[in-house]
Amino acid sequence: MILLPLPAVVAVLLGFLLCLLVLQGQRRLRPIMMFLAVSVALMTIVSLRWSIDAAVFRFLQPVVAALLPPTAWLCFSGFQAGTRRSLWPHLVPTGLILVLSLVWQQFPTPIDALLAVLFFGYGAALIWRGAQGEGGFSAARLGERLRADHAAMFVGALLVLSGVIDLAIALDFGWGGGTHAGKIVSLGNMVMLPLIAWAALAVARSLPEAEEPVEGVIVDEPAERDDAADAHIVAETHRILRERRLYRDPDLTLDRLARRVGIPARQISGAINRELGRNVSQEINAWRIAEAMELLERTDRHVTSVMFDCGFQTKSNFNYTFRRATGLSPSDWRRRAKEDAKPASAV
Repeated sequence: MILLPLPAVVAVLLGFLLCLLVLQGQRRLRPIMMFLAVSVALMTIVSLRWSIDAAVFRFLQPVVAALLPPTAWLCFSGFQAGTRRSLWPHLVPTGLILVLSLVWQQFPTPIDALLAVLFFGYGAALIWRGAQGEGGFSAARLGERLRADHAAMFVGALLVLSGVIDLAIALDFGWGGGTHAGKIVSLGNMVMLPLIAWAALAVARSLPEAEEPVEGVIVDEPAERDDAADAHIVAETHRILRERRLYRDPDLTLDRLARRVGIPARQISGAINRELGRNVSQEINAWRIAEAMELLERTDRHVTSVMFDCGFQTKSNFNYTFRRATGLSPSDWRRRAKEDAKPASAV
């Protein structure tokens, strides 16, 4: 019987997920595929290093590990419409780790501590970006159960925790001769990588499969608090939603909504938050649920058909959002509506 180290098992599982995504061939999933490829390579190297302990694996591990923070960051780079950032600056830290690893025998440097700084930096950047709210992820679908800004903060926190693990490895080598480094690396990566991959993949699927052509760019400008302006923005947004029924579009994003309304995305997001006390995703879902409630009461159409017509893409998200808004499942809502209608019709 062949026994595989746990890191190798994780590498196989992540590799299987990577193959499934490659077969789908969707452009929006390329960043998460890059992250998964790096994760598979790292877990394979970790497994081989602590099983064989060859010099080549000791050399490759920090170099490949340095690719994790930038590839995790790039998983969220497509959520701000109109931004085109170069890839090469994110490769600079990996190049530095590569050079330091090559000359480590002549000039020993605390590579694990440098990796910790790298993880701290990217983790803090993702947490900061997520804290900006929906306005920083205006190309993501509205109404998704896992919001892009929340996922960014979650992944950022995991990267910071990975930085703590790298610091622990550096301290173990400095004070304990690295006797516990193998277990720290294996356990840390086995926990962190699948969680980061799950969050990044879930959010990557919230990108529309094909973004509509941009006819004009609406520049976001910092807006001061103005109650009258907020009321006007909310009223105009509601008018467009009501007249064009934009909430029925399952690929509706904050950018698409902003172009239809003719108001910058951040101003719409801020006005809805201040006037209504909720975010844009919750507002769009409120419109979707309101129509779903009406269709369930007045028609006999299948629940799944109602779900798609109102702009939801998955039954789990529809049921979760409907129950959260009404306290009932869609089927129970229809059943109760019919029971309430019987006495009225009898009279």
